[in-house]
Amino acid sequence: MKYDIVVQNGTVIDPSQNINKKSDVAFTDGKVSAMAEKIPGNTAHEVIDASDFIVTPGLIDLHAHTFWGASEPGLPPDPVNVSKGVTTAIDAGSAGARTFPAFRKWTIEQSITRIFALLNISSMGMVGGNHIAELQDMRWADVEEAVECWRKNKEFILGIKARLGRVQCNDNDVEALKLSIEAATEMGGIVMIHVGNTYTSLEKLCEMLRPGDVVTHSFGGMEDLLINENGKVYDGFKDAAKRGVIFDVGHGGGGFSFTNAEKALADGLPIGNISTDLHQGSINGPVFDMLTTMSKFLYLGLSLPEVIRLTTSRTAEIIGKDDMLGTLKVGAEGDAAILQIVEGSFPLVDRLGTATTFHNLKWEAPVQVEATRKLKHILTIRGGKTYRPWID
Repeated sequence: MKYDIVVQNGTVIDPSQNINKKSDVAFTDGKVSAMAEKIPGNTAHEVIDASDFIVTPGLIDLHAHTFWGASEPGLPPDPVNVSKGVTTAIDAGSAGARTFPAFRKWTIEQSITRIFALLNISSMGMVGGNHIAELQDMRWADVEEAVECWRKNKEFILGIKARLGRVQCNDNDVEALKLSIEAATEMGGIVMIHVGNTYTSLEKLCEMLRPGDVVTHSFGGMEDLLINENGKVYDGFKDAAKRGVIFDVGHGGGGFSFTNAEKALADGLPIGNISTDLHQGSINGPVFDMLTTMSKFLYLGLSLPEVIRLTTSRTAEIIGKDDMLGTLKVGAEGDAAILQIVEGSFPLVDRLGTATTFHNLKWEAPVQVEATRKLKHILTIRGGKTYRPWID
């Protein structure tokens, strides 16, 4: 058999198959076609030497913003995703039912990065920023319109996103969440909620969530999130996690705290998923990219295979695509990231601002740490092709 690409001599870490060993991987016709201890180079059109590198399934970002030019936080997808090892990005609410057709035509269908979407329960999507936010007027939260949009775009829409902070929806959070669950149930999809400074306590909102629904910005520094005044995780969040509610990172510009993440881990609440919330306000720091975000969790003590699991197979399970994404099993989509662990001294920050309050809430002070290891991108394979835009 003649393969399109063979990646040789790399350390393959594929949590979906419990693999962590030296192995070769081959790609043919856009799919993973073989994995073996040795695949001869003369069987492939292109041979990539991954000696001293790590080969993983293509990374998946559960919380991205890719509707550039229309939604305020949006970034062009390919320069910040596939060029950095993220082969699949889930846009978290940038588009609503009224704006999704443009998002599909001009972004999803034009990008090399594979893009799925969580449709904003507000039909306008995130076009007004926080000054004219999408759920300040609940007339925009139209379940019928959202479901109809999904019916026309089932291959791309995975569920619903609702931003429930007071800045985004005033005191409408319970009503917005009820409508989001109604729409997502009709779609057979998930709900992701943006939290921090909600009118209703997050414990009560989590009681409404179903197994498989996602809380993003979970490990942020605001006092109304996971950590109580005793430095422990609220019991309600532990109960929600046991029910299958997923506590996602959703780093963003101010949605992550080293202090609170350390406290949550110490109290036994696992990280449910690692995502970036990469957008206009976080691309130049503190997020930068997925690999920087992953490196922060290496610093926090998670193993490399676990960090990779939380950005590949686990994320694919959350979106119901684990049969074809987040894995290097034969027959899966031919997506892979070739990475390197570099040693040195690397400053990592959780947020750039210095405020210690937010809308009358205590906000943990920003923290900078010095990491001794960091993940570095080497090459991406997307759909069985090496991503080299300067050539292709």
